[in-house]
Amino acid sequence: MNLLLDANISWRLIRLLTPHFEQIHHVEKCGLPIPASDIEIWNWAKANDAIIVTNDDDFYHFLAQKGFPPKIVLLRIGNQSTSHIQELIIRNRQQILALSESEQHGILEIV
Repeated sequence: MNLLLDANISWRLIRLLTPHFEQIHHVEKCGLPIPASDIEIWNWAKANDAIIVTNDDDFYHFLAQKGFPPKIVLLRIGNQSTSHIQELIIRNRQQILALSESEQHGILEIV
């Protein structure tokens, strides 16, 4: 499973989540321009078979327009600490894995 953390999520999560996920990238550390546009992030995730982890509703709209891949983990939690986001992602690891393997679902909303 390959995760791409959006710019609105701390790059520090890469190190914190690495023990729990196979591959984790951050948009600011994967060769994309800084700042990367949403469509550039979308295209990178699609080309690299990554699930975008974000709290940006724009990706929900892309998914509605374009379908998947890429798939989206949409954090609907407002501004939270990095440690809280880490806990949520780890706690929902099995659901993220199920999303990764699903042929029917393209989004997981975490509230």
